[in-house]
Amino acid sequence: MTRARRRRLIRTRRTLTGVVLVGAIAFLAGMTDATGLLLTGDFVSFMTGNTTRAALALSDGNLYHAAVLISAILVFVLGNAAGIVIAHISQRRIFVVLGCVGLVLALASMMTVQDMLLARFYMIVFSMGMVNAAVEHIEGLPIGLTYVTGALSRFGRGIGRWIIGDRHMEWTIQIVPWGGMLLGAIAGAVLTRLTGTHALWLVSLFAMLVALAAMFIPRPLQRRFNQKIAQRGSAVSRAK
Repeated sequence: MTRARRRRLIRTRRTLTGVVLVGAIAFLAGMTDATGLLLTGDFVSFMTGNTTRAALALSDGNLYHAAVLISAILVFVLGNAAGIVIAHISQRRIFVVLGCVGLVLALASMMTVQDMLLARFYMIVFSMGMVNAAVEHIEGLPIGLTYVTGALSRFGRGIGRWIIGDRHMEWTIQIVPWGGMLLGAIAGAVLTRLTGTHALWLVSLFAMLVALAAMFIPRPLQRRFNQKIAQRGSAVSRAK
């Protein structure tokens, strides 16, 4: 086997592993999104929608609902930040991030008392922000896990470039998170309609199963799915 062929095989295995992982996590995100929306009435990952709905609430004079949605956006941002920190300090970053997501969802599923429903909503939103840190890219291609507008946009632009003569097909990977989220949302909706609030337990269990499966991914490969942290000192030295 030539060195070039060996490199192609290794890259193919890396890509396939990443695609399966992204599909599973997007499925999890879709399940959580549909379950959260049905249980709370508001989006738990679609922050563009929450921004628009907050603006509409403000225009209607509904300051309470606007404050709830704006707070949810802040919680989502904090969840993303927490996921990056957890991924950075962990050896098995995907396992740890998804495990934390599962724990947060499990805790949220216990909050069934009326006075705790708002806190449950924020915890689901926090978990949706955190899950984005599990995988950030595959072979240099950016991947969104809880928002698919960007993925569909990149997919559409890829079609446009293919039409005008660019025969690179890497953009086709962008359909994976959309497909995973669609199937996951269907599953989450069905589970919620069948089991009610208990659906969150099932979503949490699925998160734990995906986390355990991620344990079989070698650590060097897991690191390739996340952006490298640029050290300030090295950046300054390169600038000189």
